[in-house]
Amino acid sequence: MVYIVGAGCGDPELITVKGAKLLKSADVVIWTGSLVNPELLKGIKKGCAVYDSAFMTLEEVVSVIEKAESEGKTTVRLHTGDPSIYGTIKEQMDYFAKKGIVFEIVPGVSSLFGAASSLKAEYTLPGVTQSVIITRISGKTPVPEREALSKLASHGCTMAIFLSVARIAEVVEELLKGAYTENTPAAVVFKATWADEMILRGTLGNIAKLTIGENLKKTAIILVGDFLDTAYERSKLYSPDFATEYRHPHP
Repeated sequence: MVYIVGAGCGDPELITVKGAKLLKSADVVIWTGSLVNPELLKGIKKGCAVYDSAFMTLEEVVSVIEKAESEGKTTVRLHTGDPSIYGTIKEQMDYFAKKGIVFEIVPGVSSLFGAASSLKAEYTLPGVTQSVIITRISGKTPVPEREALSKLASHGCTMAIFLSVARIAEVVEELLKGAYTENTPAAVVFKATWADEMILRGTLGNIAKLTIGENLKKTAIILVGDFLDTAYERSKLYSPDFATEYRHPHP
């Protein structure tokens, strides 16, 4: 059996209970060593075979898994954050399906949410925005033209930009072609929830300079939008004059 497990965004306690149990019982662990906190491997059982996928191709990864399957072993494929976001798991799942290998996905806490907790922020504020765009700038993995940052920026909602901090000046340039301005709040969270986490707060007018000054080139998420610093409306759900299925309005 193969389990694709989200390791969480950094803090080793942010892996799910299910994910932690599977990790402790696994016979084989293939982890993303360049991104996942090594503290998570301290709980694995004696004799567990560990492979770092940072040094492996897809073919090498699936070869290890196929061998483990033939020996009746349990494999945990440990991905950073939540595997559904930039996790490159589709190609693995297609291989498993082709080979008849049974697998299960265990979700994890994405850095999208780890960063929000560190910022003590809420992405969807009444009267401000009710949408979050998760995206990246085009690079070795191209982004469809219809998803260019400048086009997505036309919505002016909360935006979370992954895998792009090394080109933050270009990111800002593209965002300013949309609905954002140089006064739009922005933040960069480096290694969200890790012990050496760093948070940079500013606006689109200065966030690139701040980030370049700290020499941040990877493992960081860029967050943009008025959710970071603006007035918002009180929620209707908890307003005394708003009726719900469970509560009558108060005069």
